[in-house]
Amino acid sequence: MSTTKQAKSALISVFHKDGLEPIVRKFNDLGITIYTTGGTEKFIRDLGIDCVAVEDITSYPSILGGRVKTLHPKVFGGILSRRDNDGDVAQLEQYEIPEMDIVIVDLYPFEKTVASGASEQDIIEKIDIGGISLIRAAAKNFKDVICVSSMEQYDEFLTIISENNGATSIEDRKRFSAKAFAVSSHYDTAIYNYMNQEETNFRQSFDKATVLRYGENPHQKGAFYGDLEAMFDKLHGKELSFNNLLDVDAAVNLINEFKGEAPTFAILKHNNACGFAQRETIKQAYVDALAGDPTSAFGGVLIANKVIDLETAEEIHKLFCEVVIAPGYDADALEVLKGKKNRVLLILKDIELPKISYRTALNGVLFQDANLITDKKEDLKNVTEKQVTEAQIDDLLFASKICKHTKSNTIILVKDKTLCAGGTGQTSRVDALEQAIAKANHFNFDLKGAVMASDAFFPFPDCVEIAHKAGIEAVIQPGGSIKDQLSIDYCNENGIGMVFTGTRHFKH
Repeated sequence: MSTTKQAKSALISVFHKDGLEPIVRKFNDLGITIYTTGGTEKFIRDLGIDCVAVEDITSYPSILGGRVKTLHPKVFGGILSRRDNDGDVAQLEQYEIPEMDIVIVDLYPFEKTVASGASEQDIIEKIDIGGISLIRAAAKNFKDVICVSSMEQYDEFLTIISENNGATSIEDRKRFSAKAFAVSSHYDTAIYNYMNQEETNFRQSFDKATVLRYGENPHQKGAFYGDLEAMFDKLHGKELSFNNLLDVDAAVNLINEFKGEAPTFAILKHNNACGFAQRETIKQAYVDALAGDPTSAFGGVLIANKVIDLETAEEIHKLFCEVVIAPGYDADALEVLKGKKNRVLLILKDIELPKISYRTALNGVLFQDANLITDKKEDLKNVTEKQVTEAQIDDLLFASKICKHTKSNTIILVKDKTLCAGGTGQTSRVDALEQAIAKANHFNFDLKGAVMASDAFFPFPDCVEIAHKAGIEAVIQPGGSIKDQLSIDYCNENGIGMVFTGTRHFKH
């Protein structure tokens, strides 16, 4: 038996009508009988094309305010019947059920309704029942039926039926079946995540996939699942790589801590800030951030919290960097930055970042709330005899924000709203501190009067002692060690101010 099927009938039941007209007209040209419902029926008739209302098949009207339209054996029998099964064929004849060779559905926009902030009742009404059932039925019976399950598939489907005069191959039908189950599973996942309040089942689904050149290394396949267009407007440059995306993620989360503040510029390498400064102008913020570690900045990701102007762009253009991100660019600045053809230029949109975090681990997934706590002045508890000054508080909170977004164990050294150096990803906090001091000295930073931030408490006074000898005069840390008093005593004996936040910021 031929695996190519000539379509004679189609059921169309869609929410959005955009892009549907060419398909309807092609069906009309090919003599394909169209069965339809409600608003879709009106749309088709307004085109001057004849169609058959589902109510005329089922002898039942649309009821319960439109909740029940297609849920009937005369509809689902026509979709699910096996054309090569004599019993199925006989029952279709017995009950006067028409075959449905094509099913086109566009579901109620549940996710968009949730995102709009609509009421719970409006959201519940956008849970599609008939549509999702039609999709599953048609996709299951791909041997005989082709299922078009979203408006994004219209163009591909129209090409197929146009080139083959209404016929579809088994390969086409099976491919569209897979797409249909992807639509169905994504839709149900969105509903579950909206409804779920207490269950701990993990469900995530992403519709958009971007195949990357490779993963972290050339021998690893890589892909990004998500909607980059919702995050950025890409203005120039090559495609983002796996490693670029990890750095961009780190950069966006870090700069988000400084939204609405004075001009701030960060330079990141391997997910960590290697340069960071806040100044009166974005140009000076960049220049001073670069001075923090011009060596590591080579090939890095740059991000600003203000529009990049011409003067800043001219400075940036001197550096080889992979990606530049900002809320905008002056036109002349953009032309300068486009001077390197591979340099990726992104406009960061004002979008809410995810409130959950997850990653693969062992044979499963680790899930947690995102770290949404940012240390604030009112959180600080002065635990030493020497009170920290207002200027030190500004630097301490500045350092704490950077520390929160740096790989643990980490120590961050800051002076005058500038990252002097950081110790990142070390197996001991002492190692992290000594790495930071060595790096600051290498780039000629005077640490006299600088402040120190730690992502976790000090179990011993060794870190405050080492920091003091390097010139550090104030410390911010979570506190919580059973030996906190040892560090406090050292600070009291040596005139260091120290504040506790009560919040640890591990980032593994």
